[in-house]
Amino acid sequence: MRLAAPVAAMVATAAALTLAAPAQAAAPTVKISRIWYDSPGSPDSGANSSLNGEYVQIKNTGRSAVNLAGWTVRDKTTRADHVYTFGTFTLRAGKTVTLRTGTGRDTSTTLHWGRSGGGTFAYIWNQSKDTGYLHNARGQLVDSCSYNSSRYDYKNC
Repeated sequence: MRLAAPVAAMVATAAALTLAAPAQAAAPTVKISRIWYDSPGSPDSGANSSLNGEYVQIKNTGRSAVNLAGWTVRDKTTRADHVYTFGTFTLRAGKTVTLRTGTGRDTSTTLHWGRSGGGTFAYIWNQSKDTGYLHNARGQLVDSCSYNSSRYDYKNC
């Protein structure tokens, strides 16, 4: 059976529209997976062990390693001292790195922001409400995670 020209054109157009799926932004393969914003212990004086009890975890959910050199993590404040910039660091596929607020020895799974002194002013994450931002080396936002609760000590993102 032969279709009339206008009907054939409509069928061809419909087929083309069906095949052309809308472009969607790919989910980031490197993302914030957890923010532990209320370090254990009370009262708190900003000791290094307490500062290191506060951390953010970055996970590579992709199948390839990602060079994080020049990437940044920050909280909602605009203070320059609340920005961590990754040095030479590669996050392997499927792996997580924990960025602790205090000082310590960096490894392939744990990095340190290097904050110390200043008592409670050395902390990065507010204890009840804040947002963590992850930017790539070009300054583009890759991921963010917000929390708004003093009921819990951490947020899984």
